[in-house]
Amino acid sequence: MDRKLLDILVCPICKGPLHYRKEVNELVCKADRLAYPIRDDIPVMLEDEARRLSLEEVE
Repeated sequence: MDRKLLDILVCPICKGPLHYRKEVNELVCKADRLAYPIRDDIPVMLEDEARRLSLEEVE
């Protein structure tokens, strides 16, 4: 993932910061407990495509 792109991307719902999880290729919003997938190096920033995170995954 391009570092410059990661610096400007925010959660489309709350506009909060996203955390890159390289091991699963996702961008995580801890506030909304959502993980946005990255497919072919392109972040899919759609709420319908996001995965709900459990409380354990957020911490």
